[in-house]
Amino acid sequence: MERGPMRVRPALHYLVTLILIGIYGVQVCPFIDALTPVQLALPLLIIVSFQFLLRHIVIDRLVNGASYKLQVTRSFQAEWALFLFSGILLTAVNSLHYDFPVESGLKMILGFATLGFFVSTDLALVHERRLALLMESRQIAFTPDERYFPLVGKFALFAVLSSLFLIGTFFLLINKDLEWLSRVGQTMPVSEAQRSVLGEFVFVGGVLLGYMLVVIRSYAHNLKHFFNSENRVLADATAGKLDGAVTVSTNDEFGVMGHHTNVMIKTLCQQTEELQRTQDVTILSLASLAEARDNETGAHILRTQGYVRALANELREHPRFSDQLDERTIELLYKSAPLHDIGKVGIPDSILLKPGKLDDEEFRIMKRHAEIGGDALAVAEKELGGSSFLSFAREIATTHHEKWDGSGYPKGLRGDDIPVSGRLMAVADVFDALISKRVYKPAFSHEKAMEIIQEGRGQHFDPDVVDALLRVEDEFKAIAVRYGDQA
Repeated sequence: MERGPMRVRPALHYLVTLILIGIYGVQVCPFIDALTPVQLALPLLIIVSFQFLLRHIVIDRLVNGASYKLQVTRSFQAEWALFLFSGILLTAVNSLHYDFPVESGLKMILGFATLGFFVSTDLALVHERRLALLMESRQIAFTPDERYFPLVGKFALFAVLSSLFLIGTFFLLINKDLEWLSRVGQTMPVSEAQRSVLGEFVFVGGVLLGYMLVVIRSYAHNLKHFFNSENRVLADATAGKLDGAVTVSTNDEFGVMGHHTNVMIKTLCQQTEELQRTQDVTILSLASLAEARDNETGAHILRTQGYVRALANELREHPRFSDQLDERTIELLYKSAPLHDIGKVGIPDSILLKPGKLDDEEFRIMKRHAEIGGDALAVAEKELGGSSFLSFAREIATTHHEKWDGSGYPKGLRGDDIPVSGRLMAVADVFDALISKRVYKPAFSHEKAMEIIQEGRGQHFDPDVVDALLRVEDEFKAIAVRYGDQA
């Protein structure tokens, strides 16, 4: 049902119609011109009022009750049929009460048909706009027909009918003025007669031009809504957001365009999800390969992933980190974290699996896993043309053993020269190593691990990252329990 402005617009149209039909009848028909104001206005007021009341029933049953795809066409047909009905009804009243000739009745029918055509077009466009908003709010759409009435055909039909109504109205006006001039030509000055005739032409032309502009404005409003929706969805898709959809509410070229846009985005979304799953599986497979050769468990991957995300989420509003830790970056860090020790595949088993403490030479070789992993991921990153997740994975693999005071390896980076990804991974990796049992050491308690991490604040670790750990300590405990080695 129509509400608010949707009710006001038809009421304004009907009010203007009531006034214009009265003026039109006087201008084109001498029989109507001979009626008194009451004789002219009373039947017209009753009939137009009846039409307005009948309109609500017709629109509710024949238009709102139809499928979304048919509603706009039904709206135009119903509105115009009501105007033609009123024209015929007024003609019948004038013929019965005032014995008007058929010619006079046809003039009135043409007047109602002309105004009704423009009013019906405007109200149909308003209904189309209301329907688009309704479907958008409900997140529904329909599939346009393969064969639809094209916009070129609609424009051509509107132009032809507008021209015919314009020509017909001016023809009646000229015909009436010629009869009028033949009667008053000897008694009225030529200049006054010219002004009168010209005034009628300007008035009628202005009214018809005004209605055309109203229709053009309504259509432009609908086009603006469609293009805004289309451009918004395409802009989101360009930015990587593939969850939007164009509201398809017209059975024409724009509906087809919107439908194909939605199909395209849905296909892109499916392909992106498939690619994402392939990427995630590849990361986990590579990480599992490294873990399979190490003396650590696969749960280490899941725990350190969780730790990194917890720290990053806690720091995303921090002034030092806010410009680097947005939602997408945090997700990429989470997915890249499992590759932090991928370089261990290049370390000999005699060193990697040694149950005791490594000597200096062995430790020197072990430290090479950071460079090996970073170099391998750099090659893959280059081949893929700068993949974001591999960029973070390379940073993490290369720098997660760097220390805040510059005493780490492989490059001895200091402070903020260490990428954020490496600083986060350093805390996550050391914390998990401390609470995990190894062949060369027992598992430390959570409290002992936290004590060791805090001792390394400002030396081994970024102080702000350690402070973030203290704030999400309970979350770290929960992650450690959820992905415990005994599970």
